[in-house]
Amino acid sequence: MEVMDSDANTVLHSVTKGVHVGPPPVWPGMDNVTNASMFDESNLPYDMKFNEGHVVAIVTYSILMVVSAIGNITVLTIILKRRRKAGTRIHAMLMHLAIADLLVTFLMMPLEITWAWTVQWVLGDPLCRIMSFFRIFGLYLSSFILICISVDRYLAVLQPMRLYQMDRRGKLMIAVAWIASVVCSLPQTYIFHVERHPNATWYEQCVTYNAFSSKLHELAYLYFGMFMMYWLPLIVILFCYASIIIEIYRRSRESICGQGTDNVRRLGFLGRAKSRTLKMTIIIVIVFVVCWTPYYIMAIWYWTDHKSAQMVDQKVQHALFMFACTNSCMNPIVYGAFNIRTRRTLVTQATISKTSTETRVLDF
Repeated sequence: MEVMDSDANTVLHSVTKGVHVGPPPVWPGMDNVTNASMFDESNLPYDMKFNEGHVVAIVTYSILMVVSAIGNITVLTIILKRRRKAGTRIHAMLMHLAIADLLVTFLMMPLEITWAWTVQWVLGDPLCRIMSFFRIFGLYLSSFILICISVDRYLAVLQPMRLYQMDRRGKLMIAVAWIASVVCSLPQTYIFHVERHPNATWYEQCVTYNAFSSKLHELAYLYFGMFMMYWLPLIVILFCYASIIIEIYRRSRESICGQGTDNVRRLGFLGRAKSRTLKMTIIIVIVFVVCWTPYYIMAIWYWTDHKSAQMVDQKVQHALFMFACTNSCMNPIVYGAFNIRTRRTLVTQATISKTSTETRVLDF
């Protein structure tokens, strides 16, 4: 699965892996042309020249890069300072999430800006393959770390008696996330390669022609990427945080049945934890869906009916494909806001939370 190319041609053959089996592939806008001498930079088809869609891509990616860099570097700096004093599992996971988003910020986004500026691929075949790996690696890693955070919170609340295992388990989950991201991204180095245009032979592009033996294999690869990067994190997030809310609700019901000052205080504590967790869950799910859904709507459109998808305005295409990058901008805001709290907040919670179990319940 690939993300956001620099013109309509590469959107078709990189994002959607539009593979033609049989006759030599025909590039968009050149279907009935056989005379290469007809084509120079002045009379190339619109989607193979610098156009308004590329302007939208350059401006938007530049803004996203600045916003993402500020947010993720800020979160990473705060976490590194606090880890020297008292690091926690959630801080370690947030650190890796920030690193993943910074990979997107400083590897993928500058490449997209450069590619939108040059339109054709000018960096050669080796860099085509290497950059195709890194363009997707950061996005996979970000999604997998979100899964780690959700599972870690789930286990901390529903299995608090096994807390002694959590540090080791947290490190293992992070290692698996990195390894899985490498494994899922490696096929990009085989699928992507540089080819010359069959007519305008001076025009080169990093594409996926003839990378799959059949359309079925192509779609299987695409939908696998969609499941791993979109549906799996969404399902895990929904399941884990829904289970946490149900568990907090169950404990609050037990406190209602009890008596005494400690139970009253614990009930108020659990009520705040339930409200905070519910609010966080809603925000996390909404942000994740809003960031990824527009991209996949456009991608699936290309996968299923690329001819009609090509008719969409270039500016709209680029805007929809860029939505996936917004997740790297939102992660430090959403997860930082809920998990990196001020010292005053921590002191207040320490005063309220007398038992270790309660502290674990609140620390989401």
